[in-house]
Amino acid sequence: MSIYVGNLSYEVTEEDLNGVFAEYGSVKRVQLPTDRETGRVRGFAFVEMGTEAEEASAIDALDGAEWMGRDLKVNKAKPKEDRGSFGGGGRGNRRY
Repeated sequence: MSIYVGNLSYEVTEEDLNGVFAEYGSVKRVQLPTDRETGRVRGFAFVEMGTEAEEASAIDALDGAEWMGRDLKVNKAKPKEDRGSFGGGGRGNRRY
């Protein structure tokens, strides 16, 4: 399981996040998505920690905490939804 970290400063780095979460246990991985077109940080990240107890400790301590001038939103990450073949966006399946 991983932790979702939202409302991040656009100046944040993976090293910054690693440092903050390391206070609550071992950090296995940090993912900091960037915008495809601009390369800029998208304002959220995912952090994986060594144990669920470490994750729970980090979530309890950091959710709502102010960091880099912003109030963090920290919780368990939800599984990525399968977008499937239904829904908007595609034009290839339309028939007129």
